[in-house]
Amino acid sequence: MKGIDAIAEILKREGIEFLACYPSQPLIDACARRGIRPVLCRQERIGMAIADGFSRTTNGKRLGVFTMQQGPGSENAFPGAAQAFADNVPILLLPGGEFTHKAFVKPNFSAMDSYGSVTKWMAQINHMDRIPELMRRAFYQLRTGKGGPVLLELPRDVMEGEYGSDEVQYTAVNGNRMAPDPQDIREAARILLQSNRPVIHAGQGVMYAEATEELRELAELLQAPVMTTMPGKGAFPENHPLALGASAVSTTKPISHFLQRADTVFGVGCSFTRTAYGKTIPDGKLIIHSTIDPSDVNKDYEAGHAVIGDAKLVLQELVDEIRSSTAGGGREANGTVAEEVQTVKKEWLDEWMPELTSDEIPINPYRVIWDMLHTVDRANTIITHDAGSPRDQLVPFWETVAPRTYMGWGKSTQLGHGLGLIMGAKLAEPGKLCINVMGDAAIGMVGMDLETAARSKLGILTVVWNNGAMAIERDTMEYATEKYGTVFVGGNYSEVSRALGGWSERVEKPDDFIPAFKRAIEVTKTGQPALVEVITKEGFDFSKYP
Repeated sequence: MKGIDAIAEILKREGIEFLACYPSQPLIDACARRGIRPVLCRQERIGMAIADGFSRTTNGKRLGVFTMQQGPGSENAFPGAAQAFADNVPILLLPGGEFTHKAFVKPNFSAMDSYGSVTKWMAQINHMDRIPELMRRAFYQLRTGKGGPVLLELPRDVMEGEYGSDEVQYTAVNGNRMAPDPQDIREAARILLQSNRPVIHAGQGVMYAEATEELRELAELLQAPVMTTMPGKGAFPENHPLALGASAVSTTKPISHFLQRADTVFGVGCSFTRTAYGKTIPDGKLIIHSTIDPSDVNKDYEAGHAVIGDAKLVLQELVDEIRSSTAGGGREANGTVAEEVQTVKKEWLDEWMPELTSDEIPINPYRVIWDMLHTVDRANTIITHDAGSPRDQLVPFWETVAPRTYMGWGKSTQLGHGLGLIMGAKLAEPGKLCINVMGDAAIGMVGMDLETAARSKLGILTVVWNNGAMAIERDTMEYATEKYGTVFVGGNYSEVSRALGGWSERVEKPDDFIPAFKRAIEVTKTGQPALVEVITKEGFDFSKYP
């Protein structure tokens, strides 16, 4: 048995189902012989995004893996690792490496020297005997604590050398959860019960812990409205009477209304990072911060109280403590909070209804969102945005009804990442409708990987908003645009999709969108990817957001 076969055998025992890969790596064949399906992409960062989307969709219970060639393969994959690291996604990266006796020889690229800033943990399998040990450590890191990319570099002599045995001594790894300190729980419960207007700020840690039901119980006991971060969108059902929605660069009026008036903000499963891609907490709020990672606490916001632990365990114990100390009654709320939430939400939607139901030509992208929202079965749909305008237009208005039916991403914003994410989601949930919404700039970067979906029989649905310009960047290059037309980009992406093996239609009138969208949905059921190109108007008005 060669070293590469020992690695493949361990991946099989760990339950790995798919190996995203590009372009050439001995691990591909070794895994294929063991029934692990290779999914060959057209560029490395999309392969990383496929692994990313698979892990997100399964809350890391089934892990995405990406392998790439040493040197240029590792170099090209860096943006995908940066994106997964920014969003704390557990994926296993297995780059090839030069022979160990070629270490420290320039210009050979070393993943170990270059990926430290975008990985949770990394190592090089520098000796054949260490394969089981280092694989065990890698999977423990993937399954314990905050998520993030884990990297194991595979030098060529380790992959090609003889393992020395026909049997690998290896047992699959279990992770651990961290329970909170009971005193911290009692203090958090006391503060929340004494608060006049608490708001719950939920992050994606709630979804990784699979704690949506516990979050709902806490919100109802406290009669506290719930907002989510963009990566946490879906952690709380947005059709619940206490749901405020999610924030990207854009936000919802209910979030702004309740955050401004809150006295206490309870963050759970979140890092409380100050970012342009999330709502800033106003000054003067008492913050209770519950996170699995102590390094998050007091990072960007002063925490009045902290609770360290797995989100599910924290929420379970908080619910029990509040029930116990209030004879099951919860907090006595002043007035009917749910009614206030629904009143503000109705006001907000009424203000936006002219955009959401617009008959403009070129088509208003908000009309597209509204039409999609009322056409699909949201509980059986997974949708993601791309960077830029699609993200900030979709996040506030797509009402998410179940966990992991929306993939929000973004502290890093790699254009085109959504296409790989949705392919990973389709691999994880083949029975669900999987939609990627992207702009013309994003498809310009990664559009060739539509062929990956066609070749792999991944029936994803891509909706392209084509306004012929990088509209969101227009204000940053006014002179260049006026003199040289710098922001204007062009293309017929419907024709590109057909040329790459997909089905497509181009829509130029708003009333034509839903029929084309429904036809696209039917096509995806056959395993063929579909693309609907919508000619949309240029422009993005942030002033309408609170």
